[in-house]
Amino acid sequence: MPRVSIARLFEDNREKLGLEWVAGRNGGAKELNSELTRDSAQGLIGHLNFIHPNLIQVLGASEVGYLANLDTASCHKVLAQITTKELACFVVAGVERAPASLAAVADATHTPLFRSPVPSVELMWMLRPYLARALAESTTSHGVLLDVLGMGVLITGDSGVGKSELALELISRGSGLIADDVVELYRIGPDTVEGRCPALLKDFLEVRGLGVLNIRTIFGEAALRPRKNVKLIVHLARPTAESAPLERLPLHAGSESIMGVDIRRVTIPVAAGRNLAVLTEAAVRNYVLQLRGFDSTQEFVARQSESMKKRES
Repeated sequence: MPRVSIARLFEDNREKLGLEWVAGRNGGAKELNSELTRDSAQGLIGHLNFIHPNLIQVLGASEVGYLANLDTASCHKVLAQITTKELACFVVAGVERAPASLAAVADATHTPLFRSPVPSVELMWMLRPYLARALAESTTSHGVLLDVLGMGVLITGDSGVGKSELALELISRGSGLIADDVVELYRIGPDTVEGRCPALLKDFLEVRGLGVLNIRTIFGEAALRPRKNVKLIVHLARPTAESAPLERLPLHAGSESIMGVDIRRVTIPVAAGRNLAVLTEAAVRNYVLQLRGFDSTQEFVARQSESMKKRES
């Protein structure tokens, strides 16, 4: 189950957000996990809310001003309503100092209290993508993930079919490598699957006959990408006597579901003399056109129908 501790959240965003750990240091082991955020009625992050407390409570200048105007007893009373066991932390944003009353409650309840000079709205903009990635549902896939013409393309197929050789050819033509052999896939949104590379395999591409190649050393920094959203799956298939023949004129686009997200899939037959790199780039260009409303197959069918109507008349 994907999870992230509050201490890890602090360290990962400390420099970017200028975070300062003000109080509640004993609560660093508190965790956010995907099950809690999925099943809980509480929001993941948001401004101070007493009715439906967020797991991460953000206090901007207005919220800090509200607490400052309360007497000590009233302040402790309202804060006691939201310091439940599910509360992960407080973040005071865009102010110079966290309220002393809030710091006292944070220490008493072992709830981490951070302060950041970044305005509250901007802070939430920056934390939400981080939390989406840290708590994303994940799986792995055997294949090669590339950035081809700006689109994330996952190349799949049986072992030895030529995935890495195709990847090497595409990289030499300007594509970027994200991951080879093992691709980590994360569902970071309702319709978005992001691919990353395991730390152990970064920069490397294994090609039969050549061994392991360091793509960064051979082709330079521009030949690598840290991550990419998967938009197209190119499946390499070696035709056999038992395999079903592919449609010459597919009227319905194929797709593959990854963690509940349907991703367009194209199957390319592998045979001697076929330029798979050109075919892959053509598949990407064709899919881009389809996303923009231009479907070559439908255009051909419409043109053929129009021609038949003219002949009949």
